[in-house]
Amino acid sequence: MSLHLGSIAPDFTQDSTQGPIRFHEWAGKSWVVLFSHPADFTPVCTTELGAVQRLVPELQKRNAKPIALSVDPVDSHHAWVKDIEETQDVKLSYPILADADFKVSKLYDLVHPELDAKITVRAVFVIDANKKIRATFTYPPSAGRNFDELLRLIDSLQLTDVQSVATPANWKDGDEVVIVPSLKDPEILKQKFPQGWREVKPYLRLTKVSRPS
Repeated sequence: MSLHLGSIAPDFTQDSTQGPIRFHEWAGKSWVVLFSHPADFTPVCTTELGAVQRLVPELQKRNAKPIALSVDPVDSHHAWVKDIEETQDVKLSYPILADADFKVSKLYDLVHPELDAKITVRAVFVIDANKKIRATFTYPPSAGRNFDELLRLIDSLQLTDVQSVATPANWKDGDEVVIVPSLKDPEILKQKFPQGWREVKPYLRLTKVSRPS
């Protein structure tokens, strides 16, 4: 199955460290960060699971929650969680899907035979409250993922969903944003951006707007 930006994230029912999960039901009206791992007890992934746990309060501020996936069975996951909590000094509060039958991995195209047909790739899916896939990342085994970038990305997506703007390179919440080029009517511009804007070029107009709370 080929998944693209804008595709509905496939639903599934699968066991996890927090019991059986029906994905769409579990997601509810929240944004979701689904991130996969090739196996339990892998060093880079151990650090990543700890890093995500430390970001849970920030994700909650953005109406988002994480869920991990690994292709080992749930008993192995529970043992791995003990290692994660011990080595990363966290208490894991989010579920890890036990995808021993590769059901979810195949739904989300996480098995890349060119790399290794027996393991899943390390991918991230950002899924919005309407169950649409809004962004994806795929990482090699040797490079730990930058989960702070996910917060920046979610901030951008949630802002641009409600404002007629886009976010420029390296944007962070509070920085100037770009008014979309399709917005040309002067009166509508004044209504949408009463704070004003600066025009660098006719197609490059910068202003500041607040991220939705």
